[in-house]
Amino acid sequence: MDTLTEKTLSQTTAFQGRLLRLRVDEVRLPDGSTAGREVVEHPGGVAVLALTDTEEVLLVRQFRYPYGEILTEIPAGKREAGEEPLVTGMRELAEETGYRADNYTFLGTLYPTPGYCDEVIYLYMATDLHLVDAHPDEDEFLEVGRMPLAQLVDLVLDNRIPDAKTQTAALKAWCLLKKRKDGN
Repeated sequence: MDTLTEKTLSQTTAFQGRLLRLRVDEVRLPDGSTAGREVVEHPGGVAVLALTDTEEVLLVRQFRYPYGEILTEIPAGKREAGEEPLVTGMRELAEETGYRADNYTFLGTLYPTPGYCDEVIYLYMATDLHLVDAHPDEDEFLEVGRMPLAQLVDLVLDNRIPDAKTQTAALKAWCLLKKRKDGN
């Protein structure tokens, strides 16, 4: 056994909701002692940095209840059971912005809160966009806008975009595009 690995001894469901489940586990630590772990189980999500031909990013503004504020983010949503991440991303981009893309580049995965949650967010960059028709979920109220990728990166670096998935996707897309331009 790895000297850092913890072994699960027991699991108890403390809460089961529509979106997530809270589990309380007992684990054996690497030194042989035991400890408790609280784990939020989440189905995971997908976020899409949609980039226009003029290097503008499609963004959504929405109220985020846990923070009590309106955040600017890239389109994203929860994965349905058994759904491929790219399918989720395509669906969420169309629902939230009214756009579809002909090309998707996988930017990797993000563990937003590894200390207590098992959520995995899959990140994509979408290009070759064309307008279809937006149809957000009935409980989703959004404003869609655009911003040059360079400006979004500046806002991320200035700590004015607090959303982790948007920060990560913007910086990864910026670096990937720079490498492509430089021929690396």
